[in-house]
Amino acid sequence: MSGPKVINFGCRLNAYEAQVMRDQARDAGLRDAVIINTCAVTGEAVRQARQAIRKARRQHPEATIVVTGCAAQLEPESFAAMDEVDRVLGNREKLQGANFVAPLAGKILVDDIMSVQQLAGHLVPGFDGRARAFVQVQQGCDHRCTFCIIPFARGPSRSVPMDAVVRQIRTLVDHGYGEVVLTGVDITAYGSDLPDRPTLGQLLRHLLAAVPELSRLRLSSLDAVEIDPDLEQLLLDEERVMPHLHLSLQSGDDMILKRMARRHNRAQAVALCERLRAGRPDMVFGADLIAGFPTETEAQFGNSLALIDDCGLTYLHVFPYSERPGTPAARMPQVPGPVRRQRAALLREKGAAALAGFLAGQVGSRSRMLLERPGLGRNEQFALIELDQPAATAPVNGIVDVRIVAAAPDRLIGQVAA
Repeated sequence: MSGPKVINFGCRLNAYEAQVMRDQARDAGLRDAVIINTCAVTGEAVRQARQAIRKARRQHPEATIVVTGCAAQLEPESFAAMDEVDRVLGNREKLQGANFVAPLAGKILVDDIMSVQQLAGHLVPGFDGRARAFVQVQQGCDHRCTFCIIPFARGPSRSVPMDAVVRQIRTLVDHGYGEVVLTGVDITAYGSDLPDRPTLGQLLRHLLAAVPELSRLRLSSLDAVEIDPDLEQLLLDEERVMPHLHLSLQSGDDMILKRMARRHNRAQAVALCERLRAGRPDMVFGADLIAGFPTETEAQFGNSLALIDDCGLTYLHVFPYSERPGTPAARMPQVPGPVRRQRAALLREKGAAALAGFLAGQVGSRSRMLLERPGLGRNEQFALIELDQPAATAPVNGIVDVRIVAAAPDRLIGQVAA
């Protein structure tokens, strides 16, 4: 093992942090090590992390095993109790290289994440094996959705100053990246803690003007009700902002949304999608949906199923509800596990049909794809494209003009345009 290996779980923010950790740990002198970057969004995510730790020890018996991330922040003692684990780091501690090698009194270095008030913008010059780069602009969350433990793993909302974001993106563009994804835990909360209280839309306007060489900009998951007017106008007018939004919707039923303590209702979600698609017809939407939230009836689940058509959703992330100890939802009357899984399967089935229909409608069109590896990449709307013949050469920014000649259920088939 030539350097630290990171096994990453969870969100796009974790993907960004994985690169930061890899660089910081390597620079601090850590070599023969496996870093497990955990997720805590569901009980299943925690189970998978434990499974990965055991597998890592079997495969690398002499390596140092470091466990970090959201599950480690919340349950440090339980991970430290595993014989396979050498060190447990919290979400703040994992971004400081010295913590990977400094002597510890025990296995654990995890501080109170709720006391953190500032966020450093770590400079990442590139992302190993990736065509697009992730840039963290925000961290933490001040909201308290009843199913979610993440605010207690990530701490309060805090933002990276605009000039630091611009410097990061300029560096990435200089290293050949044609696409950047802005990420965070609750990125529509961006700027509320900064002196001038800039919005996410104002950040985008500033960085697009400051880095004209950036070809494509994407946003990670957004809270539908918190999209500010500047951001909405940019989504409609700015071609460099990709016509693909992933929305944190969670349910299509107003009573369930209220029990989740979400900040939007069904009508607001549908209106947003209609408004954006009317102003930018090529706009596509993804969404997170939870199946079988406590107290969800068949009729309420039906409203979530109907939301796929009503919002015109193309890409779904579907989760059967999973209890997280310490959350209010875990104390509510639970839907039986088999019913949750059945409802999740129905959502996925309808989502797969929606994606297949969207892809079929793209045949005959032209598109610009970002090559992620030879012959495979994604276009502006995040559709997966497979080239019938690999591109002979890729431009510096990795973006290739293609003609769509066919569609499979999960991808498009393209030819490099003459």
